[in-house]
Order: sequence, then structure tokens, then C-alpha cells
Amino acid sequence: MLRQIKPKNARSKRELAKREPLAHENTKTVLLLRGTSCSSLVQDLFSDINALKRPFSIRFTKKNDIHPFEDASSLEFFSQKNDASLLLFGNHSKKRPHCMTWVRCFGGRVLDMMETYVIKDTARTLMQFKGEKCKVGLKPLLSFSGAQFESPVSNQYTLAKSILADFFRGGEAAAIDVEGLQLMINFAAGEDSQDGSAAKIHMRCWRIITKRSGQKVPRVEVEEIGPRIDFTIGRIKEAEASVWKEAMKKPKGTEPKVKKNIETDLVGDKIGRIHLGRQDLTELQTRKMKGLKRDREADPEEVVDDMTSVSDGDVEAEQVKRQRTT
Repeated sequence: MLRQIKPKNARSKRELAKREPLAHENTKTVLLLRGTSCSSLVQDLFSDINALKRPFSIRFTKKNDIHPFEDASSLEFFSQKNDASLLLFGNHSKKRPHCMTWVRCFGGRVLDMMETYVIKDTARTLMQFKGEKCKVGLKPLLSFSGAQFESPVSNQYTLAKSILADFFRGGEAAAIDVEGLQLMINFAAGEDSQDGSAAKIHMRCWRIITKRSGQKVPRVEVEEIGPRIDFTIGRIKEAEASVWKEAMKKPKGTEPKVKKNIETDLVGDKIGRIHLGRQDLTELQTRKMKGLKRDREADPEEVVDDMTSVSDGDVEAEQVKRQRTT
């Protein structure tokens, strides 16, 4: 469980009140940090990721002697100081070249981490792609391709999908304008190689272009704008079960009210179910005929008896008539 801090004065009480969880949280901010030795490739990729995440990103260029998997106290300090629940730490060494560590925090403490190693030969920055770039503050479309991401058992690829989706999904929006859908980020997991090495993850960013088609639906084209990153997964640190359960807890009052007898199908159409009470067929309006009229003052039971007696007499007369003719 997370440690509870008791305020000592009014000022600290007000500061802790600002950090309390909200029913509707603000958009998560990404903080980009570099280590004591960080390669130029990782720094360029940090600039590109910062451009994709603006205005919900903060980048520090000062060197920091941090080792996330050995001591994460410095990362927790930066997270609390800058109100950033997502951190991206870059470092470079002979053992771990072009390393990028993705960190998620909850309650000012590290929740989980994932270490990735960028492949230098296939990496391309944002400036190496010609053409128009996307505007600032766009909410991207995210897609994950590969059977590894859909594994029913928790592994490094399911953790990567959860962390990457949290990093790039942006803020929540009640409604989206179609014209604003101009950025798509795709993560594809390849197949495991024959030498036993883990599958690589390929990150591609595309700009969605809509053109006239002569019909109501426009013609859609995509153009790669960068950055292009291929990386492999290194060390990971999964969240503890108790902390993960607390992080996934939803506050009361945020869940939508369930409307009875109303469902939504796969297409998105609403389907309603109507329950009718027991109907009184005696008051059902039928076709009006003179022969079916009855007196208003007559008893319904007597009318029924008269109708049955008349019908019986007609049947007997019909039988006698048939015998005479034969």
C-alpha cells in the first residue's frame, strides 16, 4: 500500500489537497530526462517525441545520474515536482546501447517500467522525412499489430502495449472532429527470429490525408512523417498486484447510468425493448356491423345466450330443409 502523508500545517494541507485524485483526471504529462551519457540518436528521438506530445510534455536537457532499476527515488522526485505521471529516461552504454526507459507512476511512486534498445541502423528522425508535419495538440489514432500484443498471458509485449498506449493516447475527448484525425501511430511486433532473439517492435507515424473522391466519402491516403523507431525490449518491472488494483479503481459517480431495456449493438445502433401489460380484448375496437350491435342496457351474458340459442335454431332448420330436398 502507498504511504499516507499527514500534513503538519495549513500550507502542506493545501498542497496535498491539490494532489488528491480527481473524479476526472487531467491529461497525463510526459517528462523526458537524459542520463549522464546519452547518445545523439536518443536525444534526437526525444525531440521528436516531445514534438508529438506537445503541449503535454516537458523536456529536461541537464544530465542526471539516475539508474531507474537500481534506485527510482530520483524519478519519483521529478514526477512529484513536475506533476508528471509518465517519464521517459534516455541513457547509453556499451552494455545497453541507445536505451530508452519508459516509466509510469501512480501516487508519486513508480508503478511499472520497461527498458527498450533502439536499433540505430533503421532509426529515422522527424527531420529526415520531407513534407508537411502534423499540427500541435492532435489526438492520434493508435494501432497495434501482432499476435504478441494479444496474448492472454501477461508478458513483456502486453506490458509494452499498455505503456505505449498510455504514453501516446492523449487526453479524453467527448467528441472528435473528423478533420482533426490527421495522425496515426502504429506499433507492429514482428516474428521471433530463428536464433531465439525476441521479436522487435516497429513504431511508425503516419499523416492522414483526405482528398476529394467525387462522392460523399473522401479518399484517404497516408504519408509517413516520422519518427521511425525499431527497438527491442530489455528489462521490465511489472506493478505489484495490490498497487495495480488500487490504480485501476474507478471513483464512484463516474460510471454512466444504466438505462433499462436499452442496448447498443456492434454497429452502434440503439435497440429498445418495450414491455406491454395484459390487454383487455373485450374493449378492442373491431369493424362496426349492424348485425353485431347490441343494446346498451342489455346484459352481456343475456346477449351471449340469445346469440347461442339463435344460432342453434338456425342449425336445426337447415338440417330439416336438407332432409326434405333429399
